Amino acid sequence: MPEMLSILETALYVDDLDRAAAFYEGVMGLPVLHADDRMRAYDVKRRSVLLLFLRGGTTAPVRTASGLIPPHDANGQIHMAFAIAADQLEPWRAHLAANDIEIEGTSDWKRGGHSLYFRDPDSNMLEVATTPGLWEGF
Repeated sequence: MPEMLSILETALYVDDLDRAAAFYEGVMGLPVLHADDRMRAYDVKRRSVLLLFLRGGTTAPVRTASGLIPPHDANGQIHMAFAIAADQLEPWRAHLAANDIEIEGTSDWKRGGHSLYFRDPDSNMLEVATTPGLWEGF
């Protein structure tokens, strides 16, 4: 079987790109790699890219200078997790509180990791999880 290195991109679908951009840039602190009227791309510590697509904005093929992007879209409360160092759990808890972001749940994993769960403005479930300690090898 051919080898994979990692997940390069994760996509979330949002109803208002400007509102989502304010959250992901201001609250989550992610730098912008690309922005247009259809999507935003964010650098996640030079390890991966978070894509925000305007919900319904990519239901038809999109031709770019680089080629053709097939249609894609999603609905519902999608989940994704950001990895954090163990010593950053409490600073994240305080940061979310300072930004009036409700922590909806917490988990203390049997491998020693800890998670905080909260929502973005489009009700996507976000998680910050300490590593290692969540999954075997992570």
